Parts: sequence; C-alpha cells; structure tokens
Amino acid sequence: MTDRKIDAFKDECGVFGIFGHPEAANMTYLGLYALQHRGQESAGIAASDGERVRLSREMGYVADIFDSEALSQLKGSLAIGHVRYSTAGESRLSNAQPILIDCAHGQIAICHNGNLVNARELKDELVQQGSIFQSGSDTEVILHLYARSRAGSVDDALVESVSQVQGAFSLVMLTPDRLVALRDPHGFRPLALGRLGDAYVVCSETCAMDLIGATYERDVEPGEVLIISASGVRSIKPFPPAPLAHCIFEHVYFARPDSYVFGKSVNEVRTELGRILAREQPVAADVVVPVPDSGVCAAMGYADESGVPLRMGLIRNHYVGRTFIQPQQSIRHFGVKVKLNPVRSILGGKRVILVDDSIVRGTTSRKIVRMVRAAGAREVHVRISCPPTISPCFYGVDTPSKKELIAATHTLEEIREFLEADTIGYLSLEGLLTAVGPERRSYCSSCYTGVYPVAIPRDEATYLQLALKLDKNDRLENRDVNTEAMAKS
Repeated sequence: MTDRKIDAFKDECGVFGIFGHPEAANMTYLGLYALQHRGQESAGIAASDGERVRLSREMGYVADIFDSEALSQLKGSLAIGHVRYSTAGESRLSNAQPILIDCAHGQIAICHNGNLVNARELKDELVQQGSIFQSGSDTEVILHLYARSRAGSVDDALVESVSQVQGAFSLVMLTPDRLVALRDPHGFRPLALGRLGDAYVVCSETCAMDLIGATYERDVEPGEVLIISASGVRSIKPFPPAPLAHCIFEHVYFARPDSYVFGKSVNEVRTELGRILAREQPVAADVVVPVPDSGVCAAMGYADESGVPLRMGLIRNHYVGRTFIQPQQSIRHFGVKVKLNPVRSILGGKRVILVDDSIVRGTTSRKIVRMVRAAGAREVHVRISCPPTISPCFYGVDTPSKKELIAATHTLEEIREFLEADTIGYLSLEGLLTAVGPERRSYCSSCYTGVYPVAIPRDEATYLQLALKLDKNDRLENRDVNTEAMAKS
C-alpha cells in the first residue's frame, strides 16, 4: 500500500477487454474513458492482430494519453486496457498497466484490479530463485509465476500461476489469439461480461458497456476463468470454493451511480443508503445539501425520506486536474475551495444537513463544514452514508493506516468537535447491509469491522495487533497525539 496524506478513499483500478471487434483499441479507449473515475494516475492499452501484441501506456488521464495516431498503432480485433490508482507499488510508469511480457508460453499482457496479500512472500521466493522484477506492482508476481510454469498449455499455465496468489484480483489478460477474464474465488472486485454485436466485452463496471453500446449479459462469477477465442467462450472454475466477499464500498463510493455492480444498481443502493440514514439519524433542518459528487445519491434518499428539501448548496468544479498551482500558502482551505464553491443564497441562514459518503481523516470534512458556515449557514449537521471507517483495506483500496483513520482513534463526540459540526450521524452497519439486500452475507465490510475474510500480510497483521493494543490500553494518549496532529493539518 502507498503511504500518502490523503483524506479520501482512492479508487483502485479499472479494467476493460474486448474480443472480436475490428476497432478493438478504439473501443477500449472509450471503455477506459468511462472508467476514468477508478484511476487517474496512468492508463494503457494492449492490442493484438492475432500474431503480435502491441502496448501503449503513459502516466495521466486517458484523453491526454491516447490520440488517433497512438490508437492507430494498436492494430487488431482484440485488446485490453487499464486505468490505475496505485494500491501496491509507487506511482511511476514502470508500474502502469497493462504489463506485457514475452516468455516460453509466448506474449501475454495483464491488467489487474485488486491487491494480492501474499505478493511480498511470493516475490521474495521468486527473487531467491533468480527472478528479476522490473516494477513494484504486485501484479508482476503473476507474470513471473506464469513464465516459470511448466504446464503444457497457455490456459493451464495461467490457472497454475493464479492459483498461487491470494487476495483480491479481477484480471483481464491478452495473448496474441485470446482474451482471458477471471475473478478471485471471493469475488472482491467486480467484473462484468457483455456483447457488442459478435464481439465479447469484459469490464469493471457496466457504464463502460453503455458508452460503446454493448449489452450486459452477466457478471464473471467469483472463481471463474473465461477464455475467449475464435472457438468461442470457455468457462472453467479451477479454484476451491470460498465465502463471497464483494467489496461493499463499491456501492458506497467507488462505482459510478449509472453502473450495475455485483448485479445491483449503484444508484438504487446509494439512494436507499440515504433513506435508511434519514430514519436512523433524523434532525430538524431546512435543507439537505450533498457533498458532490459522491454524496448526491444518498442525499436524494435522505431528502425523500425526511421530507427536507434537497438543494445543491455546493458546486463542484469538474475541470480541476490532478494538481494545481497554489499562489499563496497563506490562503486557508485553498485546495477545497478550488474544487467546491458554496451557494450562499441556498445556505445563508439555513439549518443544513450535509450528506457525504465517508470520512477518512476528517480534515477535508472540517474544511467543508467551515466553508458552509462561512456562507451563512446557521447550523451544520453532518450525515455519513456508511458506518465509521476503523480499519484499512488490503484488497485493492488505497486507505490510510489505522492510526490515521479518525473513527479508529476518536469517539463520535470528538469527531463532531473536530469537524466543528452541530451534530454528526453515521449510517449503522446493519443499515448498510440492509441497503444491499438479501445478499448481505456476500459482502466484505472489513473497513468497518476490522474482520478480514482473507488473511492479510504478516507485517500488516502485526501492525494491526499493535494498533488494537494501543487503542485498548493507551487510547487517551493515542487520541491526544492524533488530535494535535490533525489540528496542525
């Protein structure tokens, strides 16, 4: 996991693949464009003309990397693509995906959404055996295992290599003549299958299919390997069955609201989160204001259930790049103000319910509360459409360490005081599980419970045990240290 001073969960990655389309690279470009929200650090496309795989990848946004000339070099009727936000490995070009190698089994390119919890142990073993790694990405481990496999066929070598990794992985892979898609047995990360005429499409979210006019058929099942070639689609399930652990945060924040993820409408789930939140955490107020864009659906549900009118009291600037020039360090909250601007005519003199999807460190939320008050709000009541986040994720989400999560080290009242809100209310875990419906037992909620469905790395487990001990025995001291640190941020 990367160590960054972030105050929001960062999207993991997005993957896309297409087989049997004369403009495969162009379709992949459009698919990645639709998945840009899942990763903004780098993007890449690998395409095959049936004989040779060609690769193009760069740091930056999809629209900035690929032009007509670049796409024209990616010839062929099958292609895969990737947008990345690093959860394992630094943000640099060598870690961008797809990763392409040529080995005894021939060329293969790979795209990965997720995180391998045993990558470090496997990498250490491979290095001892002579392997030389070119990146810091956990995904490269799979390729080394594949290259070393003595299996008699490409398909068998793929299954053998992936069978050795643990954790979260939704993969799309490309050889000169086939497209392979697979999910880990727990099904942590989404992966959908669709059709575009005679072509097959696989992608992280259905919004990518919508953009290119493809039709969603079904999800790639947890533990399923789909091998798509000129012979058609072959499905195998070579992994032992495992308890399902769909990432519930896909519904809370990651996925686009116009997507279907794990077979459910993201918009409907998020709206239901807001309805349940209104029932659990009511408050007398004049207006419900979402923190755009991720808080909009939940705010609509909250307004519908509570009867308090919804107003867009914060306007987001959609043209802010990954970085911007800050002319004076003395300008307070400049970073938030360049992204959000309050509407004084909506907020002035009002009791405001401010709805957001989550709180990580709390520093950004505090700046937003201050912004709303400065715009004239009489009261600010913060409502969060998920439970308090108390543990980091090890399955493909870039989260801070446990000690940096405000809900892991502070009481609800302390969080309210830090945010400078009049009240604060989180959705309960029961409310969150109710919103996703009867399949509630198939979801992973480790970031809210600290219970991990797949064993996490040994060094991280040791760290968490230490953190839990500190929370139990030295809570006051730990809390004071964190409060001081946040006050300086």
